[in-house]
Amino acid sequence: MPAPQMWSPRTPPPGPGEPAPVTPAAPGPGTPGDLARPGDLVRPDALLDRGGPEAPSRPATGTASGATATGLGTSAGLGADLGASHAPGTLPHPGRAADPTGPAPQATALNLLVIEDDPVGPFTVSELLHTAGTRVRIRTARNLTEAERLLTDDVNCILLDLALPGRDPDDELAALRALLRLAPRHAVLALTASTHAERAAEAVRVGAQDYLFRDELDGRLLSRAIRYAVERKRADTAQYKLAESRLRAQENARLERGLLPTPLLDGSDLRFAARYRPGRSRALLGGDFYDTVRTPDGTVHAMIGDVCGHGPDEAALGVELRIAWRALTLAGLCGDALLTTLQQVLEHERDDDEIFATLCTVDIAPDGRRAELSLAGHPAPLIARAGSPASLLAYESGGPALGLLPQTRWPRRRVELGDAWSLLMYTDGLIEGRTGVGNQRLGQEGMTEMVNRLLTTGLGGEALLEAAVTEARELNGGELTDDVAVLLLERTRPGDPPVP
Repeated sequence: MPAPQMWSPRTPPPGPGEPAPVTPAAPGPGTPGDLARPGDLVRPDALLDRGGPEAPSRPATGTASGATATGLGTSAGLGADLGASHAPGTLPHPGRAADPTGPAPQATALNLLVIEDDPVGPFTVSELLHTAGTRVRIRTARNLTEAERLLTDDVNCILLDLALPGRDPDDELAALRALLRLAPRHAVLALTASTHAERAAEAVRVGAQDYLFRDELDGRLLSRAIRYAVERKRADTAQYKLAESRLRAQENARLERGLLPTPLLDGSDLRFAARYRPGRSRALLGGDFYDTVRTPDGTVHAMIGDVCGHGPDEAALGVELRIAWRALTLAGLCGDALLTTLQQVLEHERDDDEIFATLCTVDIAPDGRRAELSLAGHPAPLIARAGSPASLLAYESGGPALGLLPQTRWPRRRVELGDAWSLLMYTDGLIEGRTGVGNQRLGQEGMTEMVNRLLTTGLGGEALLEAAVTEARELNGGELTDDVAVLLLERTRPGDPPVP
């Protein structure tokens, strides 16, 4: 009769029809086979007192697989998970529960940093967690200086003893406040005596996720508190990010109202349309700006401009220039006097002397048949008159961009518009995109051809601008690198359909 086989946790029983493996004899105490293998889930006290029953009892500060176990200022759980719930002295197969009937699911391990002056004093965290069966890797530190060295991104939770020595006598939570500045992204548990309930509640108000009473602590309570603190910190972080996102959206909305204003055209027979697309990825706004107002004498003033660059600083400067333009226009300035004052505003508000802005202004007479045009380094508008294709307004004597040259002049030119027309004003982002043919850019000629083609399909107003910007983007093979602003003013004779 064959000798009965002895099955250990490392040697699962064979399946049906499988030969029984030979089980080596169990090594005696102190032999190499008695040591933990890398990856084993080991209870802390399973690594202690291996010398036999005569070995003196000592706290759980042993080592596993070459890693330093819980100790003062050391990292205990970097090589071992605590709380595997095995019988003393047993070494289960890596990842296998002590029960040989099958594997048990393993919870995700957490990393806990304990900051306490006497981590092996009235209680031992590792023993409490072992009792609760919780997988937690523990690091301990005597003070915040040691904690700072052990505080890495993989630490999920910090357990802070509020009774750390050397605390400010006038501020019982000074250590907690210092820790929150040191670890703003980590969950924090405050540890104190039950006689200090008010201090514990104040710790939560200051920023801790929860508090624990030392004399009421047990393993299950600590395990639950750690996981609660981690999840609450995640929820707090998500809520903070949501609030930050909403605040940014509100700021962008205010900036958008500054850059993209509502036109003041009450009493005018002109139709207005505009489109805006920033060049920055995921941005709402850029450095382009425009505006249109009607003054009491019936003149309609339109403007479009571009601050060099397309970041938030340029957008803010564009808002300032647009508001200044509207105020100066309503005050009666126009042409060279207005542009000279705008240059002074730019020079005082810009952060860098290299910053400049281009500008195009059009002042349309009350009868709508003629206009005065001024260009400050900006491309000329496109006009489409009834029965004629669109073409650029001829302009040979424009002035430089604002902010480039001091004490310069911007001449003004009179333009005949006719009875019915469409006037397209734009920034250079529309014409600087590629055409898909080598490095060729769309340019003003390409833009003119594109707009004429769209006009022949009967497009006008908002639809015309949307189609023009979309086609320019498609020709570029993706998002345009610079901001794009387009403004359209249309005038029709009574009873006539919209231009063209």
